[in-house]
Order: sequence, then C-alpha cells, then structure tokens
Amino acid sequence: MFVRSLLAMSLSCILANVAFAAPTTEQALNPKKISAPVQDPIDPLSIERSAASSVMAQPASSVVTQAASEPQVNTGAASAISQKLENAPETTTATAPTVKVSWTLDSLNTADWYENLEKGQLPVYARAHVMLNNAHASPGAIDGSNGKNTLKAIASFQQMNGLTPTGQLTKETWDALVSQQTKPAYIEYTLTDADLKGPYADSIPSDYALQAKMKGLYYTRVTEMLGEKFHMDEGFLKKLNPTATFKKAGEKIIVANVRNDLPEDIHLIVAHKGARQLYLFNSRNQMIASFPATIGSTDTPSPTGTYKVVGVTKNPYYSYSPSNFVQGNNLKPLMLPPGPNAPVGNIWIGLSKRSFGIHGTPNPSLISKTASHGCIRLTNWDANDLGGKVRSGVTVKFLE
Repeated sequence: MFVRSLLAMSLSCILANVAFAAPTTEQALNPKKISAPVQDPIDPLSIERSAASSVMAQPASSVVTQAASEPQVNTGAASAISQKLENAPETTTATAPTVKVSWTLDSLNTADWYENLEKGQLPVYARAHVMLNNAHASPGAIDGSNGKNTLKAIASFQQMNGLTPTGQLTKETWDALVSQQTKPAYIEYTLTDADLKGPYADSIPSDYALQAKMKGLYYTRVTEMLGEKFHMDEGFLKKLNPTATFKKAGEKIIVANVRNDLPEDIHLIVAHKGARQLYLFNSRNQMIASFPATIGSTDTPSPTGTYKVVGVTKNPYYSYSPSNFVQGNNLKPLMLPPGPNAPVGNIWIGLSKRSFGIHGTPNPSLISKTASHGCIRLTNWDANDLGGKVRSGVTVKFLE
C-alpha cells in the first residue's frame, strides 16, 4: 500500500522515487526511474489557470477514505492572529530608521529590541528571524523584514512559550527569544570547493520538454544554493555580502546560523488554510513548530477533513501529462528529473488523500504569498526538516 500510495499521486504533485540527496547541499542526484504506470499530476505552479481547466475530476475509487478519528484540535490564538494578519493589507511603506542601518556581523548579532520599532528591513528583524527559526517558529525565507510571515512566526512562538499571541515583537517576546539562544544569530562562512563545484544548471528553462531532457533540476548559481542552505532570501544574502564574488573557495561571507532539527514527537499536523500556516503538535497536544505555507487556492482548494501521512520521498520525479493541461507546445507525457528547482522542490510527504501531500518549492520567498493546486507547499528547507522527522501514520488535519 505504501508504494501504491506514493505512485498514485496526482493533482499538484509528483512521481516518486527513492533516491536520496542532502536537503540543503548541492550534491549530485542519482535517482532511479520508475517504470510503473502513474497518474500524472496537474501543474502545481500554474496558479492563473481557471477552475475549469485546472481541476481534474477524480473517480470515487481514487479517493482514499479519510481517517476515521477526528482529533480535537485547538490551534489557539496564534492561528486567529495569523488569519487576521493574512486578511490585512500588506504594509510595504517603511518609516525612516532612527539610526543608520549597518549590515555587519557585529550589528546583526548585537541588534537589540527598542521601543517603537520601525517597519521595513532592519538588523533587529534579521536577528529575530534566526531566533524564531531556531525556536521552530519558521519565518520562511530570512530577509530581515517584518512582513506577514515574520508576524505569524512571532504569534506561533508566543503561543509555544506561554505568552499571549499578538504577532507583535514586544520586549517580553524579544527577551524570551534571546533567553533560548545558545549561539550567535549570524556567523562567518568560508566558501568551499564543493560549494562552487555544484552540480549547477546553466538555467532552468520554462518549457517542460527542455526540463525533461536535463540530468537534474539543479540550482543555477552558488547564491541560490547558499540561500537555501542557510534559509535565507537570496537577495538578502547578497545584501549582507555586497563585496563577495561567490566565485572563490576561501572567500568569507556572512550567513544565518540556522537549525535543521525539529522535535521528534510529531503527533499531529494542522494545515490552517486561513492562516496559511502549518502547525505541528506533540502527543500532549502542545504546539511544537510552525511553518508559513501555501495551501490550495479558491479555484483548486485543499481537501477538508483528517488524513494520514503515508510516507516521505526525497528528490521525486515530476510527471507531466497533456491530458491534464497543456504546457507550451508539449502534447506528449513527460518525466521531469528531480532537483531543488523541480516544480515540487526536492521532497514529497504523501497523504492518505490520494494526490495530495506536503512538498517543497523552487520559489521559497513566495511561500504563503501565492496559491497552489491543493497541496501544502513549504520552503525546501522546512519541507526537508519536516520530512526528516515525520513518520507514517501521523495525522494531518485541514482547517479553514
């Protein structure tokens, strides 16, 4: 049943294989092709398509019955705050900082909270991002700003640590974050020969027929790989290292000092559509982690109800069929190779609801800011972090 469930994935998902690659490195991919027939997925990245052309009707026999037991779920005030934030307009105008912004290693690690924090991109938010990440309240791609993903991560951290969830970076919240840190938020990293070697692709063509001919949908540049390795927005990585060439082994750069170690006791996963968050709970019904997530869309919503994790596949193949949608001039089925720039990233966590799962993305900075075709999309590093700890049989519940 496990293999059958993985191979049956359709509607915004993948064809699975068992090849392994480290979650955040640029190691070569050596997947094995699967000859068993599969039902090809709908394009998971096409978010502009109308419901009529993007939704594929499934026969009743294709849907696995949802889990019989409906766990009592209380996501607390964090999800309510996050949902309120999602419904609020994005604030893009930042007031002028009271002091000149300095993006040095020292300024990042010594940045401190102060009254009336300005909005925008500041070292205090950059340090907060890493502290939130290390406390398992993921802000998504670390970019030093106070956007919605940051505020939602703060709300999760507050709930997990017995503070009143407000989504605001208060002095009490800051002190709680600092008290949990055992290492500096940013460190100096030395580029290695392996970092530069790759493999890297010259580019990732938009045409699936051309992608299908590639050995792997690898990173296309060193900064893209490093951004994912250190959970950083690529543009922010470059901002912290304006004089770096990223072309020489031995070159030193500033990077976020992040963790990849979720707690072991993952008992329940809650995909909250309104909050655009994925919440993890332990066997004592305590929230232990959260991630910003893209969960379905109006045209192609995620399912409702309760299901189970059926398995994890690293570096999945992506199956394209023109019977579901036509991409460019491609009128024949195609098999796209694995890689971090694959349509579903480099990991797949399958659910007992056929054709639905949790997966990565080639566009980490867009997580929770776009739509999906029903699956749960995380950054590659958050998806890999979850995939390394979640076990088959864990309950996944969708909430509105």
